[in-house]
Amino acid sequence: MRKNIQEKLAVLPDKPGCYLMKNNKDEVIYVGKSKLLKNRVRSYFTGAHDLKTQRLVNEIVDFEYIVTSSEMEALILEMNLVKKYDPKYNVMLKDDKSYPFLKITHEKHPRLIVTRKVKKDKGKYFGPYTNVYAARETKKLLDRLYPLRKCNVMPKKVCLYYHINQCLGPCELPVSKETNQEIVQKITTFLNGGHKEIKQELKEKMHAFSENLDFEKAKEYRDLIDHIESVMEKQTMQLGDLTERDVFGYAYDKGWMCIQVFFIRQGKLIERDVSLFPFYTDPDEAFTSYIARFYSHSNHIKPKEIYLPIGTDAELIGEYLDVRAKTPFRGQKKKLADLAMENAQIALQEKFSLIEQDENRTIKAVEELGEYLNIETPHRIEAFDNSNIQGTDPVSAMVTFIDGRPKKSDYRKYKVKTVEKPDDYETMREVIRRRYTRVLKDKLPLPDLILVDGGKGQMSAALDVLEDELGLSIPLCGIAKNEKHKTSELLYGNPPEPVPLKRNEQPFYLIQRIQDEVHRFAITFHRNLRGKSATQSSLDEIEGIGPKRKRMLLQHFGSIDKIKQAEKEAFTKLGIPDHIAENIRHYYIQQENMELELEEESN
Repeated sequence: MRKNIQEKLAVLPDKPGCYLMKNNKDEVIYVGKSKLLKNRVRSYFTGAHDLKTQRLVNEIVDFEYIVTSSEMEALILEMNLVKKYDPKYNVMLKDDKSYPFLKITHEKHPRLIVTRKVKKDKGKYFGPYTNVYAARETKKLLDRLYPLRKCNVMPKKVCLYYHINQCLGPCELPVSKETNQEIVQKITTFLNGGHKEIKQELKEKMHAFSENLDFEKAKEYRDLIDHIESVMEKQTMQLGDLTERDVFGYAYDKGWMCIQVFFIRQGKLIERDVSLFPFYTDPDEAFTSYIARFYSHSNHIKPKEIYLPIGTDAELIGEYLDVRAKTPFRGQKKKLADLAMENAQIALQEKFSLIEQDENRTIKAVEELGEYLNIETPHRIEAFDNSNIQGTDPVSAMVTFIDGRPKKSDYRKYKVKTVEKPDDYETMREVIRRRYTRVLKDKLPLPDLILVDGGKGQMSAALDVLEDELGLSIPLCGIAKNEKHKTSELLYGNPPEPVPLKRNEQPFYLIQRIQDEVHRFAITFHRNLRGKSATQSSLDEIEGIGPKRKRMLLQHFGSIDKIKQAEKEAFTKLGIPDHIAENIRHYYIQQENMELELEEESN
């Protein structure tokens, strides 16, 4: 253990607060809270840990802590620090899912819409629906029942919705405030559990039309009733009252936690949410932090009550969220809370083997690659590849992998500017220079490992720029290919030597994935660029020649060479005005003179 950590551990206070773990780049990689900082922080550096926590501990070179006056203040501070630093190991607090809601807008002529953004705009929100299809189907049903306006901007005349009785047509016809309020109240009643009464009313109307032999109208009402049953009554698990509740349950094993949330609306379990993530602290503290984040940093609307598992600090959570937080001990509510726990346990077991496989393919493969190269774990890997066809439109591309996963927002494309002839080495020098000059200038994160597509020549070119020009010391490898253009070997060192990666192990598969991805990205960029240039010609540079005249000239003459040789009269016969025909002849005469001058200079 590092000496500075030992010294800090010895003076940790017996008070609540937050702690910030840092890596060798002075980056905050984890934020946690605790009732007793002394016990919690020391626990990271003593005893045995699961693989996930040990990985975190291996990166810690320093830590800071902030004492608070209560656990509540520590929880609030933790939320703010996570938001500020976005630590990579606080994965569980980054899962800000956005769920759809039904909303009745607060307008003169209100609308019913599906939205994922919950705002304080006096609108009425209903949900959440974890399935956007369910939200849209419910809206579709309500549109058929209640004719609120549909358009975002009021048109000048009535549209199709008016003619199919799904809008009152306020754009042309007078619609009173009372009428709108009545419709809004009916929709509110429907979504708050009153759909059974609505269904009964529709049944009465259906029977009335049927008795009057208006079977077509009766069929419309029958279809509406069927729609209500299919959309609103799929769920049979119910509670006796209509209080809005969220029920939380969780399970954990081997450093992973699964949390299930049941959304209870109008006494029914309408939807559920499942989250699965690694955690690095006490399970109860991880669970508490998750719930705080669940409502504080997302679009989730807090219900009137939340139910929590036995052993959870309901008082702390209720005070933080300002809702009634309860731990049910008996009856149907206890069964519902137990069901959430059981579902979390089942989901964790089902997903665990897939999680382990993904871990082996990503972060574990990255760690083993670092061991092969005898460097620190290369969490951030940047890879380069060049692409050109006989020197035309030379380009290069860079992809970024973080902990074995592609981070596409950090991909970069480069049009080669200074290299005129096919020269892979000079192209590599230019692109490496441009990339890391920008990284240093903008203070962007440096990679832990650089991969270049190619052998010793490409490696030497890249290292010349990195070390001699920019003064950077970053591990760099070359990826050599075989005659089938597949990954053959990884080169590293000075002089470069093959790294003894086994072809049936995950580090080799990781290198393959990175090489395939950067090659795909470069080729796609080059094809797109070449496709654009293929549709361009020297005609585009002549004043007065647009797409139509360009197409006409190429169809008539067949090629640019024949256009160059044509006289002015040949253009005017096609209907091209004299001054534009003169522009064409003048342009190509100038081009010919320039080529002759260049040829004389070279001789």
